[in-house]
Amino acid sequence: MSSITVYEVGPRDGLQNEARPVSTAAKIAFVDALSAAGLPVIEVTAFVSPKWVPQMADAADVCEGIQRRPGTRYTALVPNLIGLDRALAARITEISVFAAASEPFSRQNINQSIDDSLALYREVVRNALAAGLRARGYLSVAFGCPFQGDVPIEQVLRVTRALLEMGVYEVAISDTIGIAHPGQVRRVLSALTGAIPPDQLALHFHDTRGTALANVLASLDFGIRTFDASAGGLGGCPYAPGATGNLATEDLLYLLHGLGHETGVSIDAVRAASVGMEAHVGHPVASRYVRATASRRSP
Repeated sequence: MSSITVYEVGPRDGLQNEARPVSTAAKIAFVDALSAAGLPVIEVTAFVSPKWVPQMADAADVCEGIQRRPGTRYTALVPNLIGLDRALAARITEISVFAAASEPFSRQNINQSIDDSLALYREVVRNALAAGLRARGYLSVAFGCPFQGDVPIEQVLRVTRALLEMGVYEVAISDTIGIAHPGQVRRVLSALTGAIPPDQLALHFHDTRGTALANVLASLDFGIRTFDASAGGLGGCPYAPGATGNLATEDLLYLLHGLGHETGVSIDAVRAASVGMEAHVGHPVASRYVRATASRRSP
């Protein structure tokens, strides 16, 4: 079977919506534990305004404190040129930008039209590449929008192409509110992979309706070999109240390893990292694998 890249987003996407403040030391320990688990790429933080995302206010301190393991890429999300400058100062070597497939979502989320956001990201990506960084793109609400409802596949393809044309190496097609189902995933990927090589696409699923793993299975049939996941299933979306959060890294690993795919990641080491975060976020993590192996926890 093939090798699959698990793109760990727990320290950023997993923690950014948590109500309880998480200490810088806890975030550093979380990233270090995920590094030790063998994850090939970890999105450490976001260089965004603390006014809008208080959990990411210590982004520079987290980047300064982590132990960088050879073979692991440490990335950060940046919204603008100021964020890029902060990421460069923090010795980040890969950044992500985030666009939306829905006009109302783009305006609600970042107060910009899609085209205005793309114009900004072209400048961010151009400067990042000139500085020797790699750049990745996220495409939010690719499978459905809380404000618009259905999102035309043609719009998903248009914005994905625009991100790739500006120089990102990969676009993470994202189910931001956890509404996707395998039939829809097949339709969207059929259109995308008809125009874009699968190795330039990743999938970012949320498990709001319990379909994330089924969606991964559907995606594998189209040659997708990179999947985003969050340790413990931490995360969520402010536009999907009660959402269980991102696809849990442990659940994804259990599926992939069971199918014979190689990831290079220790599922039990990720589980330990997730369990260690429960005291800091103030609630159990959502991962089904973690819950099923609860009796293996240390007292």
